[in-house]
Amino acid sequence: MVPRSLASRLVVTAVALVAVVSLLVGAVTTVGMRAWLTDRLDREVQAAFQRLALVPAGVTPPGADDAGTPGRQDAPLRRGPWGRGGFGQQVGILAATFSADGDRGYVLADSSAGPVGVPLDDAALAALEGAGRGGAETVEVPGQGTYRVVSGTATGGAQRVVGLPTDDVDAATASLVRWELALALLGILVAAAAGSAVVRRQLRPLTEVAATANAVSELPLQSGEVGVTERVPEHLTDPQTEAGQVGLALNRLLAHVETSLSARHRSEQQVRQFVADASHELRTPLTTIAGYTELARRQGDPGTAQLALVKVEEEAGRMTALVEDLLLLARLDAGRPLVQERVDLSRLLVEAVEDARVVAPDHHWQIELPADGRQLEVTGDAGRLHQVVSNLLVNARRHTPPGTTVRVVARARGFDVHDDGPGFPADLVDSAFERFTRGDVSRHRSDGVGLGLALVRAIVAAHGGTVSLSSAPGRTVVGVQLPPLR
Repeated sequence: MVPRSLASRLVVTAVALVAVVSLLVGAVTTVGMRAWLTDRLDREVQAAFQRLALVPAGVTPPGADDAGTPGRQDAPLRRGPWGRGGFGQQVGILAATFSADGDRGYVLADSSAGPVGVPLDDAALAALEGAGRGGAETVEVPGQGTYRVVSGTATGGAQRVVGLPTDDVDAATASLVRWELALALLGILVAAAAGSAVVRRQLRPLTEVAATANAVSELPLQSGEVGVTERVPEHLTDPQTEAGQVGLALNRLLAHVETSLSARHRSEQQVRQFVADASHELRTPLTTIAGYTELARRQGDPGTAQLALVKVEEEAGRMTALVEDLLLLARLDAGRPLVQERVDLSRLLVEAVEDARVVAPDHHWQIELPADGRQLEVTGDAGRLHQVVSNLLVNARRHTPPGTTVRVVARARGFDVHDDGPGFPADLVDSAFERFTRGDVSRHRSDGVGLGLALVRAIVAAHGGTVSLSSAPGRTVVGVQLPPLR
């Protein structure tokens, strides 16, 4: 029974509020109007009592004899308006007297001959006896209807009860209630129609936002390069409105999804390229090994066999180094934790530079340590950090001509490697740290397979640090930033 759509629930809520408010206003109005009419009737009853209190107990109105029996009537009696007649009293007035001489009462009514008195029977007198002594009250008089009565002492000491009918008050109240119900029903119908139109118009932006979401849900996002170009229109992204906030949030979500899908596609392409490059790098030494093995088998002489064994050993060493590098990258990608210990960075840099000076004496190797001679320490894996420095120095040696100056500058939380060589090609600066990236693909395999800088970035990232590169002819700087000592 409860509407499921937001628009229907809002309309039902608005209509319910209008109905409740209408009923509350109608109830308050009805109670107030009836109280005002009753108060007015009470004042008239008091005025009537003041007039009739002066009439002696034995006096009866026209049409009623002294015994209180009905007199002659020339026309049928009718209850009329509160006009004037008889003893100057309002027509429809009720008067009852209770004394030692006997109880009697009458009700003035209209006839064609004027007001006449209709006597009260014993049941009516019994209902009136004792009524109204504490102030005006409503009494149901048998055979006569409902009266508002007051009681007091009349001339001669008799107890007199005077009342006026509540018919007009009841009729006015009933009419007011009917009008209120009719107007409330009309208001509810108008509220339902107007509310439905207004709510659906206000919720139209949400419908457009939902249409955009549905369009995106139908896009094939399973694989391949996917571009999520659908967006919520700009006029539906106003952050000052609720619908605009939803539209803006959806656009941000779609932008994030598009970025994530692009990153996924790039990652898939990198994995494919990585597998292809690794396969290529492994296939070459395997082919060489197979060739020299076949040569040794066919020739059969000791010299050829010895040469074949040497070449097989060299190629096996290259494969071993490649596999170890690939295994290290895989472990770092899997989040394998490294050793966390205090590492003397100053000593590590000095040792790496000394090793490079021995291996490549045709380069100029320099190192700059803090002028105050303080020891630089970081937290990390000493072996892997040494590998980082060695890879950077080897990369500088391989890709710069003899005579190049390579300078290592130690810092409190890292180090920089400078060289004045030709620098990186402009198209390789952004991808220098990618796997199997090489500056010259025609260079012999002995110059490496393009994993050196990739390992540098992976190891530094595993330590919680970063690597930066700036390169121009005559000045190349690779910076390594490590976290503070813990």
